[in-house]
Amino acid sequence: MKGFKEGFKTGIPIGLGYFAVAFSLGIAAAKAGLSPFQGFLTSFLVNASAGENAAFIAIRESVPYIQMILITLVSNIRYVLMSFALSQKIDPKANILHRLLLGFYLTDEYFALAISQDGYCDPFYSYGAIAFAAPCWALGTAFGILMGQTLPFKIVSALSVALYGMFLAIIIPPAKKQKTIAVLIIVSFLSSYLLSEFTPLSESTVTIILTIVISSFGAILWPIKGEIHED
Repeated sequence: MKGFKEGFKTGIPIGLGYFAVAFSLGIAAAKAGLSPFQGFLTSFLVNASAGENAAFIAIRESVPYIQMILITLVSNIRYVLMSFALSQKIDPKANILHRLLLGFYLTDEYFALAISQDGYCDPFYSYGAIAFAAPCWALGTAFGILMGQTLPFKIVSALSVALYGMFLAIIIPPAKKQKTIAVLIIVSFLSSYLLSEFTPLSESTVTIILTIVISSFGAILWPIKGEIHED
């Protein structure tokens, strides 16, 4: 499968970034009392760093289950908006299994890869990226629990920067091709900084507000004409 092979290659830098970030996440899991296997299983089943970190803090503080559910829901609610957008890129003929798998593995990075494809997104392209990156995420958490406490704080902090560099590598190529995307990215960066610095809103709330406002702004000013079609 050509799409799977291409996706697997694309997933390599994502997986390396995931491993680095999950390593630092594993330290939070260790403080919550999780074993390496428990950390591995958590990251294997939950593909969200903010949600996992919030859950680990909740476990450490022994909060009630209902409160833990609400905390993780708020932390990950932006994925609802991403799901709406991704549903427009999936071939209407795609079966329910493809839709469930793409929804289960919906992260910022997988989402960016899917919507960057011309025409409908190829599920097998996403599966290729997931095949490499997902195990890296789970293994990174496990190794973070095992080794995180023995490494200097500066090294752990440096590892967490890797994912941001990888994400820039995803958004810069389409920004070079379309000035509209470049403008919206710049507006997003500036707006996110201003809201984070000068309002008491949480990171998740800021993400949701900016996603709705900026995407609506872009859709009104620069609508995409015609329907998605296969090349």
